Amino acid sequence: MALPTLHARAEAKLYEHRSCLTPTTAKALIDAGYPVLIERSSKDPNFSRIFNDNEYEAVGATLIDEGSWETAPTDRIIIGLKELPDGDSPLKHTFIHFAHCYKQQGGWEQVLARFPRGGGTLYDLEFLQDSTGRRVAAFGYHAGFAGAALAIKTWAWQLTHPNGEPLPGIESFTDGRGYYNNEDELIAQLKDDVAAGEKVAGHRPTSLVLGALGRCGSGAVDLLEKVGCAEIKKWDLAETSERSGPYAEIIESDIFVNCIYLSKPIPPFVDLESLKSPNRKLSVVCDVSCDTTNPHNPIPIYNINTTFDKPTVEVPVEGNGPRLAVISIDHLPSALPRESSEAFSSNLLPSLLALKDRQSTPVWQGAEKLFKDKAATLPGGVPAKEV
Repeated sequence: MALPTLHARAEAKLYEHRSCLTPTTAKALIDAGYPVLIERSSKDPNFSRIFNDNEYEAVGATLIDEGSWETAPTDRIIIGLKELPDGDSPLKHTFIHFAHCYKQQGGWEQVLARFPRGGGTLYDLEFLQDSTGRRVAAFGYHAGFAGAALAIKTWAWQLTHPNGEPLPGIESFTDGRGYYNNEDELIAQLKDDVAAGEKVAGHRPTSLVLGALGRCGSGAVDLLEKVGCAEIKKWDLAETSERSGPYAEIIESDIFVNCIYLSKPIPPFVDLESLKSPNRKLSVVCDVSCDTTNPHNPIPIYNINTTFDKPTVEVPVEGNGPRLAVISIDHLPSALPRESSEAFSSNLLPSLLALKDRQSTPVWQGAEKLFKDKAATLPGGVPAKEV
């Protein structure tokens, strides 16, 4: 039996430079007998893929036109990373990507209904799980890594720019790209930042990572260790189960990186009242979890998401402590698109290799059942397929 053709589409989300399929994983799939088609990367630098077209061609993938997935034969599996471009046309293919429509996000009905209307299927990357219920692939590690990196950069910027000027966009530090080519480039720059900040402050930054044992927290800790923080408090359940916040240890650290994903209402880790403490050293919060609009947000000191071109939001604080900035970017791994793509795609590869048997593979069986269950919750039920 012929293996399904995998069609990797170009991304259509602004500033998204990652890819669900990398040249490494494309080669592994080709070696396993899968036909792999790769849409050419966008010529627009705001959408360009971190991997060059010739990197895919070199491993045997076939390059095809950007956007050709829309008219492709319906037996192809269309692979992407982020959501499809806005539209209302029915979708006829099997799709693999982050659709952001299973938690009743804004506009979820319009996004989800397109699939059953066209007879298509969605395998949402966020909900691909193994037999233990653990996600088979996630960007958590690099979210924590990049979030801690921006926290370090903000700490040093505040010290070297005492006039209150906010940290400029990442493009200012990356030759206009808006992302780092690789981890080595980022680490080298951050070491210079730490040295510049230390010259002003007389010490290296202290930090506290909450959720340090998870994927996201381990990424944050690794970054902070690589750039040479003076102290890294690594907190997880053991440190928070016996008492509730706000926590004085957060206020007394230079940098706080939150990697806890909220599953139930909890007391805040830090709030505006606790920031009035005369012992406050805290000047940077990176909320990797970004529960900004959640009514139980455990960091209720800000209310907007920040972006790569405006990475921080200032928090007005009473007292004589340092200025305080929050980073709340919801796609942090995009700052390191090559490494984060390689890690994610490598973890996803075993499941991709099983696509030929997806009707009997638990990962894909579960994803298809979830799609059907979610489609059944659409207002009016599952829409009829359009002819």
